[in-house]
Amino acid sequence: MSVKQVSNNTEVDERLAALMTNANAIRAIASAVEGTLGPKGLDTMLVDKFGDVVITNDGVTILQLMEVNHPAARMLIKMARAQQSEIGDGTTTATVLAGSLINEGVNQVTKGVPVSRVIEGLKAGVKNAVEMFQRHARPVRGVMDPMLEKVALVAGREHQDIARLVVEAARLVGEEKLHESGFKLSETIRAREGADNQVLSGVIINKTPMNEDMPKKLQDATVLIIDDALEPEELEEEALATEAGFNWYRQKQQEFLENVRKIVALGVKAVLVDRGVEDMAEEILTDAGVLVIQRVASKELRKAAEHTGARAIKRTGLKRDPADLTRYLGKAGAIVVDEKLEHLCILQGSGKPVATILVGAATEEVVGERERIARDAASAVQAAIKGGLVPGGGAVELAVARQMEEVRRETRGMAAYGLDCVVAALKKPFSQIITNAGFNPLEKLGDVIAAQMEQNSDTLSINCDNGELADMWELGVIDPAHVKMHALKAAGEVAEAILRIDTIIKKREERPDSGSNRGEGDW
Repeated sequence: MSVKQVSNNTEVDERLAALMTNANAIRAIASAVEGTLGPKGLDTMLVDKFGDVVITNDGVTILQLMEVNHPAARMLIKMARAQQSEIGDGTTTATVLAGSLINEGVNQVTKGVPVSRVIEGLKAGVKNAVEMFQRHARPVRGVMDPMLEKVALVAGREHQDIARLVVEAARLVGEEKLHESGFKLSETIRAREGADNQVLSGVIINKTPMNEDMPKKLQDATVLIIDDALEPEELEEEALATEAGFNWYRQKQQEFLENVRKIVALGVKAVLVDRGVEDMAEEILTDAGVLVIQRVASKELRKAAEHTGARAIKRTGLKRDPADLTRYLGKAGAIVVDEKLEHLCILQGSGKPVATILVGAATEEVVGERERIARDAASAVQAAIKGGLVPGGGAVELAVARQMEEVRRETRGMAAYGLDCVVAALKKPFSQIITNAGFNPLEKLGDVIAAQMEQNSDTLSINCDNGELADMWELGVIDPAHVKMHALKAAGEVAEAILRIDTIIKKREERPDSGSNRGEGDW
């Protein structure tokens, strides 16, 4: 790589060298995760300097935990994070696609194709391919569609127990909820060491009661949610030194205790509090047999309010008339404290249906991986409901690649070379899946393309168990269309951004006193 000095503290990396440097970094990142792709993909072990180990098959986990310094590599990891945040699955596919797009783009540039023409063709190719994916998608017939179990099984890496839990939870919350933009089924998952696998029609609060004398099990409980502290209003020490201030403090203390007794009089059986609870309030509520949970996470409070139908209230709101306060109360069919797992389950609420997927594992080391698997499966099921299904195993990518080759033949000008990049990238997931399964990807690629053309099918690919041609739809190897489309779009965007980088300039380090020591080139 040639480097040219343009000032005392600035380095310029020439165009082609910059492209090659970035491409090498992207290739290294893609190769770190491509071995996990497909049903026969292997695990990766990550080790830190303290010897702590994480063993995973999850692409985004590998990318998040691996040490990366190169800026282009960081761009690719940010793309993978965006895929995970938006869709919740398909990060490995997106990374492999991006690596292939950039690799093919560099090959075209080194042959003499202008970068701008490669990018032009690449953008058009990705846009066309995404539309083709959309046309290949089959709609899901609601949450009872048996194909959802296949989707969960593929995304859940053949863990049947997890797939069953995820589909059960999807059916519990309903199709309308799964279509809500702010709702993520993957966020309903809790993994605990020693827990039994189950789907709860309710919410789990990761807290236990304030003291041992509070009830551990309630039936038909009225629930109050306080989005505040259950404490009297505070007064500064200086104000307490005056008689008026002290009288004001006594009055507020009395009002506070009256408000606490009002909670008891309303028949409230469970109180969830965002912050702390004052000692006297704890004593009164304990004597009345009220279950109090303090310092509940805001996210869990919102879920509890949604499920029980309660409206969160501030402590000043407790001054309202009892009749008015009843409008803020919710209901739960049962509230159970699990002392072994140290959490609280609020079940059968009278508000909106809420599901919580509890995934158990025998050891602490396995809990994290089972949680990641369950989140992938849940994200895939929700994506399938939203955008339909396509055949997996690389079948639909090869079908789209064949259609793109027809577009390529009709394209004039050098932008056609950019389309070649997209065609090559679309073949990459299939090739990697076949390689990971221990077969020759070139041989199987030819077999599948010939079979797809002969039968005019987009569902044919290779059975990774025996290497034979198989119909992915009949085999139950199915993926959500949204995952495929978003992965290709994200890969196209990061590939364009990387290919556009013409020059790498090392930034000058900022100094606190830089204003008084500016030299040549400063402004």
